Amino acid sequence: MIRNQATLCRLVLVCLLLGALALPALAQDDLDQAHWCDGVTIRFFAGGTEGDAFAGIVYRGALAAARDLGANVEYVFSGWDSELMTQQLREAVAQAPDGIAMMGHPGNDAILPLAAEAAEAGIIMMYQNVDVDQVRATYGGGYVGAQLHSQGRALAEEALRQFDLSEGDTAIVLANVAQRERAQRELAVWERLEEAGLTVVHVDSPPTWAADPNLGIPSMVAAISNNPDVKLVAFSGGQTLGNTQTYFEAAGLEAGQVKAIGFDTNEFIMQGFADDWIHLTSDQQPFLQGYMPILSICQTAKFGLAPLNVDTGAGFIDSSNYAQVADLAIAGYR
Repeated sequence: MIRNQATLCRLVLVCLLLGALALPALAQDDLDQAHWCDGVTIRFFAGGTEGDAFAGIVYRGALAAARDLGANVEYVFSGWDSELMTQQLREAVAQAPDGIAMMGHPGNDAILPLAAEAAEAGIIMMYQNVDVDQVRATYGGGYVGAQLHSQGRALAEEALRQFDLSEGDTAIVLANVAQRERAQRELAVWERLEEAGLTVVHVDSPPTWAADPNLGIPSMVAAISNNPDVKLVAFSGGQTLGNTQTYFEAAGLEAGQVKAIGFDTNEFIMQGFADDWIHLTSDQQPFLQGYMPILSICQTAKFGLAPLNVDTGAGFIDSSNYAQVADLAIAGYR
């Protein structure tokens, strides 16, 4: 199932209506304000850089929320560097905004002490893209993003269903095993493919590849050259999946020769579908990962509502249906 633009708009409108239902708790003067979150300060983490394919969509979602709701939002870009994110979170907590929407990439251990400081300071916390379950269980906060492990297994299951894969076939899986919390979905793909009897070749995919996917060309060429019978490559994110043609051509492959699967949508992935370089992706709707955390912080700050928990995993996009979301992906909203 694909959630099209109309479905996305309906979801946002429902959430705004939920906020409207709480308006009687405000003063009459506030009822007349369209920007009911005016005066709330938020530090929002977009994850990557402003111009990268995934973080750019997250950023657009956050900008839309700030515009619609009237919150005062400061945006933080981290280049997908978990250590930098941790330092930026430390700085954000020290600034004591009303709320922080934090990417969970640094993981539970790194975020726990800073979440404790945020809780003591009364800062509302939300997390997006990567869940930090121990942090939320201890200090609260909501999560907006896909359920990573189940998303990964579902992607592998769909690939096994769609493609002619059988026991003994070789698959390459990109995963950054040094950040296991972030890599849950890739590791789940690996897990499910091995359960089906495939031979899995691991390629390390560090965060720097998300900022510049061309850094992965040597490793990808080596992996494909060393496994000329490879049937499937599972990429670790939209940035690397969108670079499939570059990797495959550098390794001497032709379009359609090896099935390429992964996560996310963007204009490069849509072109990859059109040209038969890419065949299956799991969409996690990053626009919502920008919009919903800000909405949740606003609702908590203004109305005392509990934080939102939203699974943004929307299902699969493949060669048969990518045209339904292509225009939105090219425009930077899917």
